[in-house]
Amino acid sequence: MAFITKINFRAKAVVNTGFGNNNSAYGGRFVNKDGLPNVEKRGLSFFERFSWFHSMLQLPNYKFLGLVILFYALVNLLFAVIYLLIGLQNLSGMNANTFWEKFGEAYFFSAQTFTTVGYGRINPIGFSASAVSSIEALTGLLSFAIATGLLYGRFSKPRAYLKFSHNAILAPYKNGLAIMMRVVPYKNNNLTDAEVRLSVGLTLEENGIATNKFFLLDLEYSRVNALNLSWTIVHPINEESPFYKFSKDDYQTCTGEIFVFIKAFDDMFSNTVVSRSSYLLNEIVLGAKFLPMFHKNEESDKTILDLDKLNLFTEVDISAYLNDENVLPE
Repeated sequence: MAFITKINFRAKAVVNTGFGNNNSAYGGRFVNKDGLPNVEKRGLSFFERFSWFHSMLQLPNYKFLGLVILFYALVNLLFAVIYLLIGLQNLSGMNANTFWEKFGEAYFFSAQTFTTVGYGRINPIGFSASAVSSIEALTGLLSFAIATGLLYGRFSKPRAYLKFSHNAILAPYKNGLAIMMRVVPYKNNNLTDAEVRLSVGLTLEENGIATNKFFLLDLEYSRVNALNLSWTIVHPINEESPFYKFSKDDYQTCTGEIFVFIKAFDDMFSNTVVSRSSYLLNEIVLGAKFLPMFHKNEESDKTILDLDKLNLFTEVDISAYLNDENVLPE
C-alpha cells in the first residue's frame, strides 16, 4: 500500500481517537467490520485477560447453544465414568447386562441427577454413590442457574440491530463528489434520536516516516429524529475534506480507514445503543449510486423496506469530477 505524501491543510485533524500515530506499530485495520477493535491482547495469563461473561454474551446463537449442549454432554459423561469406577452395584435398580447397556444406564442416571429430575427407577445406595450424586445435583443447580443468567443476559442486552453496507461508495453529489455508506435497522425495534460520527485514519509520510493522522469528516446531516428506514450517510468532498483532490489511484492504493460510529435511543430498552463499523479506502467503490431500498406497497398504505437491497448499487460515471490529476471541478 502507498502512503499519502500530502493532505489538505484545511481538514480537521483530531488527536483524541484512542489510536496511536505510530504506523509501524499497527497491523491490519484499526476496527473490524463488525465494529470490534482489531486488537489481540497479550502479556497476562489467559484467565486474567479473558472474560467468560462478555465472551458468552457476544457469541453467535449457534455457538452459545452448542457450548451449552457440549458442556451438558461432557459433564454427564464425566459423572457416568465416575459411577462406573465406584461400581454400578452402588446404583439400585440397574437393568443392564452388557458394558454399553450399563454405561447407558449410568449416563442417563447422571443426566436425571444433574437436572434434578430423578425418575426413581435407579437410585444410589451407599456413601460413595450418594456423595457423588449429591455433588452432581449441586453442580447441576449451579450450572443451570449460570446458563439461565447468560441466556437472560443475551436476550436483555441492549443492541442497536443495525446493518452497514458492505462497501462505501464514491458518488456524484450536487456539483462534486461525496463518500457514502448506508445503514439500516433490521429488527422490529424503534430507534430515535440517531446520531452518526464519521472519521478517517490516513497513513501520511512526514519526513520519510509513515505516520497515522486522524480527521473528522463533515456530514450532510449527522442526526435523524427516527431511524425507521435506510439512512445513507454522506460526507461531501469539499475544500475542508481530507479527500479533497484525491485521485482514483489514491483511493485504490493509499492506506486509510473510515470509522463509522452510530448511537441511538431504543425506546424498548429505554437505553442508548451503539453500533460501529469501518471501511478501508480500497473498500470504497469509485463511481456508484445506491439503489433505493424502500417503496410503497400495492395498496399505497404501507412502506416496504427491502433489507436484501442494502448492498445494491449501480455504477455511474464520475470521470467529470475525478481524474488522474487530482482535480475536482470548482
